[in-house]
Amino acid sequence: MSHCKKCLLPGAVAGADLDAAGVCAFCRATTRSDLASAEQARQRREQDLDATLRECRGRGPFDAVVCLSGGKDSIYLLYKLKVEYGLNVLAFTTDMNIPEIAWDNIRRTIEKLDVEHVVHRPEHEFYRKMYRYLLRNQEERGAVRTVCYACATLFESDALQLAVEKGIPLVLAGYSPGQPEPDRMVYEFSREMLCEADWTPPDLQQSGLFTEDELARFWNPLRYGKGVAIPRYIAPFHAWPYSQEENMRKVVELGLISSARSASPVHSNCPLNWLLMYSDLKNLGYNPYAPEFAALIREGKASRLRWKFMMPFVNFMIRRQVLLGKQVRKSLKWLALKPSDLRITQRASSAQRHPPRADAA
Repeated sequence: MSHCKKCLLPGAVAGADLDAAGVCAFCRATTRSDLASAEQARQRREQDLDATLRECRGRGPFDAVVCLSGGKDSIYLLYKLKVEYGLNVLAFTTDMNIPEIAWDNIRRTIEKLDVEHVVHRPEHEFYRKMYRYLLRNQEERGAVRTVCYACATLFESDALQLAVEKGIPLVLAGYSPGQPEPDRMVYEFSREMLCEADWTPPDLQQSGLFTEDELARFWNPLRYGKGVAIPRYIAPFHAWPYSQEENMRKVVELGLISSARSASPVHSNCPLNWLLMYSDLKNLGYNPYAPEFAALIREGKASRLRWKFMMPFVNFMIRRQVLLGKQVRKSLKWLALKPSDLRITQRASSAQRHPPRADAA
């Protein structure tokens, strides 16, 4: 597969437009002025974050809910908030299909930092039904865009509901820059999204497959009466200087994660992601995470050398279904699906799938 010689963006990605020298349109369009403006915006977010972390102290039984998935970023986020900022945090995990390697990271970190930890284990049959429906009815941007952002919305909803129930003023997540999609969040969810928007995906509502109780799992502030305090929901790594390599190194150095292997996003990934990547390689012709990592490479936040070798190896495991790629077969079996069931059937509609655009604070 052809890819940008600078950021490794696959040529098959819409808008890549590789030139004769093998450089993509995004690299050609990125100027020093753009990078300087992005850095100024990051510094403004960092100032807001520092003020927010000071102001949240003592406003509830905990200062913040911290979403803990077991990956390097959520682990390091919990450390920084507890140790460097001295906050009284409540760690929160939705355990749908967290792999054992991530659970090892979670247990090790919780014990070392001595923080209170709430685990929500939702009914797996609902998720199985949702995954089956979405994988058979993907939008044109593929399986990761279709499935992960419905799934992430549920995890975000769980954290918001916990914060409201306990009167906690702040929810913090370990999203790296570029996560989730910028049309949903850059630094934080807007007050409009949090206080006015029903997050239930319309296509799930219209399918007729899901009960009212199942759809009620999605965040809907209209269920709460007037006067209920809705927390802010912030991604601190959108504000702090970010380095994928540095976060991997720090969590191992601090003893929060046992090894670089356990800190790798490849190894601590959601098991279903292997099936989603398989579907997108088949239907789109490229790994769906390649654009995200290419953007981090362009911004100097990820190692080009690491992903030059790692991404082809990941794709090899997926296509051959070997090593970690065996998860493709396991997920197909769990969902009772065949490869031919992984279909794109819809045109993309961000306005339908997601709440209104977030503030780019």
